[in-house]
Amino acid sequence: MTNVPVPAAQMRVLLPARGKAVVKTVLSGDTVCLLGKPTTLGGKAPEVIFTFEKVSAPRLANKSNGNIDEPGAFTARMWLRDLVVGKSVEFETRKQGATAGDRVYGVLYINEAGSDGETKKVNLAVECVRLGYANPKLFNVSEGGDNDLDVEDVDPYDLALSDALREAKNKCIGIHSETERALVRTIKNANEGDFQVADLVQAVQTSKAGTVKVLIEYVFDGSRYRVQVIDEDYPDFIYGSFTIILGGVMCPRLGNTKSEPPTPDEGFSREARSFVDIRLLNRVLPISLHSAPESMTATGIATIHHPRGDISLELLKRGLARIADWSLRLLLAAPKGCMSGVMVMRKTESDAKNLKLGIWKDYVAPTISGDQVFDGVVIEVVSGDTLMVLPEGEIYDSESKLKKISLSSVRSPKMGNERIGRADEPYAYESKDRLRVLTVGKKVKIAINYERDIPLAPGTTEKRQYATVSVGKRADVGEVLVTEGLATTQRHRDDEEKSPRYGELCTAENAAKLAKKGVNSDTPYARRAVNDLAEPRKAKTYASSLQRAGSMRGLVEYVFNGCRFKVYVAKENCSFAFALDDVRCPQPTPVSDRDRRQAEPFGDESKRFSRQRLLQRNVEIVASGVTNGGVIIGQLYVTVGGEKKSLSSAMLAEGLAYIDQKTIDFGRAPATLLAIQETAKSDRTGLWSAHVEEEVKVVEPTKKSKERSATLRISEIRSGNHFFFTVDDEAVSVIAESMGIFTSKYGTNGAPCDVKKGKVVAALFNDGSGKSWYRARILDRAPSLRGKISVLFIDHGNVSTVPVATHLRPLDPELLKIPAAAKEAQLALVNAPGLDDDEGVNAARELQYLGWGKTLSARIFCEVDGKLQMVLFDPSNATSSINENIILAGFAKLPKQSEISALSKNMEDSTIIENFASELSQAQTEAKRKRAGIWRYGDVGEYDDDDGY
Repeated sequence: MTNVPVPAAQMRVLLPARGKAVVKTVLSGDTVCLLGKPTTLGGKAPEVIFTFEKVSAPRLANKSNGNIDEPGAFTARMWLRDLVVGKSVEFETRKQGATAGDRVYGVLYINEAGSDGETKKVNLAVECVRLGYANPKLFNVSEGGDNDLDVEDVDPYDLALSDALREAKNKCIGIHSETERALVRTIKNANEGDFQVADLVQAVQTSKAGTVKVLIEYVFDGSRYRVQVIDEDYPDFIYGSFTIILGGVMCPRLGNTKSEPPTPDEGFSREARSFVDIRLLNRVLPISLHSAPESMTATGIATIHHPRGDISLELLKRGLARIADWSLRLLLAAPKGCMSGVMVMRKTESDAKNLKLGIWKDYVAPTISGDQVFDGVVIEVVSGDTLMVLPEGEIYDSESKLKKISLSSVRSPKMGNERIGRADEPYAYESKDRLRVLTVGKKVKIAINYERDIPLAPGTTEKRQYATVSVGKRADVGEVLVTEGLATTQRHRDDEEKSPRYGELCTAENAAKLAKKGVNSDTPYARRAVNDLAEPRKAKTYASSLQRAGSMRGLVEYVFNGCRFKVYVAKENCSFAFALDDVRCPQPTPVSDRDRRQAEPFGDESKRFSRQRLLQRNVEIVASGVTNGGVIIGQLYVTVGGEKKSLSSAMLAEGLAYIDQKTIDFGRAPATLLAIQETAKSDRTGLWSAHVEEEVKVVEPTKKSKERSATLRISEIRSGNHFFFTVDDEAVSVIAESMGIFTSKYGTNGAPCDVKKGKVVAALFNDGSGKSWYRARILDRAPSLRGKISVLFIDHGNVSTVPVATHLRPLDPELLKIPAAAKEAQLALVNAPGLDDDEGVNAARELQYLGWGKTLSARIFCEVDGKLQMVLFDPSNATSSINENIILAGFAKLPKQSEISALSKNMEDSTIIENFASELSQAQTEAKRKRAGIWRYGDVGEYDDDDGY
């Protein structure tokens, strides 16, 4: 059998025979990683492991050798690292492909300046042997130079290695030294418990230098690295290996193909890692350690000090990282943390966003509705982080002119809610009051940073603007609150917009925490106890002491109307309702939706006048008495420009108040106020602009009704003589169309509303074509059905019992203004049984037969108990009325004579009722004769009146 030659394994070429490359990292004293150029624009640069041919350096520590170096291994690696990492070298390949695995074996050359100033090419493989950092692997060349073969047949590279080895041994250097012991490291791994990163952080922060030198061993991603301590100033941690995260930034993470399921790379994660590899990998650099989070094993938050700049800024500049507020907080909270560079980082990130670089390629800047920067005056402080601002140039003629502004990235303690029994959070009052002192009544500058949709009632939201508010020399009032411990910084997600001064806010919060101020204090919060004189009896008890106190300084906490307020007097530690003694103001629009009273003319203007000048301001009051309702009355003065002015005089001059007529009648009105009011009257200012002197009216006796006619359609039948009707079909159509729009707008889901008897709301009803909303008046709760209520549909007249939670919702204000389309009526002089009686059902059916779905003519007599008394006629049968036909059919009867007489007294011409009663009496006589309906057993007599007839 002949031997068949086996073909050699195909050579896989990784590198050309000669070329140039950059050394990415040094793996050991004889092996490096070479980095080539990307083959495509933006592509990944090729990497090749390159080992010196026929050279072996001591092995570095790893798990297989107990994390202990072979002698001289680390020294050899550091020597080679200092020479080549990050530099361009020339390579010469000697073995690669199938016989070499994934490695390339060969020689590296680097250019060095000689002593004579000329550049010479150094063979690094030979050089590392010559300096005693490695041993050659020679088989045909002796160490002394006596070769087994002729010199001409020996590879010059082998001869050079042999000579280098002989020189190293002769000099006894490196691993050949007999006097100096070669360095042997024992690696300490923080994740294996060899040391605690927190202890190293403390040691670095308390050291004089404040930094520690480390070797960047591995780059996990653009902002997370494994490092090794090589600083001899920290002997307890020397050669300690742990992970660091760049403080203040976060790069995209690389995926993990080994996880289940595999995770893909985040966008630009490889670009960020390559960027850092080239600049940091295998470098020895000083770092500052700021913190060692307990939630992260063997990890420290650090800043790397590179001689060429800040790697964090470079990553941010290229869009390869974003600011990580969680680590920025830890960085600023460190003892040596400071604001230097934080503002630059935010500015750099902002520039990258605007240029849409890297991870921001799809970034869309937040849209701000309205002006982004404007000046204004603060009218009211709603809470410790929310203001009502009147923009400069706007006239305060409507509450809609005020802008609700919240402080960017600031959260104050929440105010309580007395209605639901929720108390204020600790320091909520102090936070609100401090913001009041800083801003109310002052000109502020508003810089809108972002907007949020704030959920209110179910299904409704409010677009809230968040801004940096500056007043006077204070660049950010939010920072003032945070510094004093009256607020905290908001925790944002990394993709959320935030205050451009977020770094300053975090620094202020850290300072407040260290000082244990306000909300950061360990001491229990002492709630303020204010004596509230809201109860009339209590107010009357305190009134005398308030009058004796004379002039008192108070704070206006709330404005009810132009001359009535809630005032807090710190000296007496009490709050009470206070009203001006001599003047009255028109009533404004009620705050509550339950109160449907219309605002009086100039009532809202009067209230806004006081809100703009008094709300949350310090005033001076003089109490002179108390009303039966517990309202303290007196005079109120406000200081404007150093001058004390009376509010009564100011409001009278603006025509927004008037002197109480009783005060004038009793001669107690001050002459100065009378003169001011007369001037306002003569100038027709404010409420006097439309004033007309009242004429004395003579009360006339109640007019009696006249008969009138109408055309109508029955919309609901309640019984044989009780029904609802509509007159204008066009009005009914308009209402139906409006409610259809209402249904399309809100859907068929219920919403919370005020369930009060007599209130008009929207109620859900299914007329056979599907559920829809209709206008309805609440009648009463169903006693036997919990959670349900009876409603009257005011445009149709039908009554239904519906669940409160799912079948009711508030009506739009425009729909409340439209009068009810359905009117209630009764067949005049027709007494029919109720629907609980068989005869009553027959009567209702007869009315339905005679009038339902038809356009009827009506003679309307008068109104009794809210029901129109009328006679109905079918135009197709004008000879007899529906009233007469129902009685003639025996389904109803005439009422008593006393009732007929009472009805006739309501008419101007009483004979109309008498004549109509005579006609119906004839019909009833005929029904009795025929024994129809209720007369089938004879005369029913008078006993049935107690049974509902």
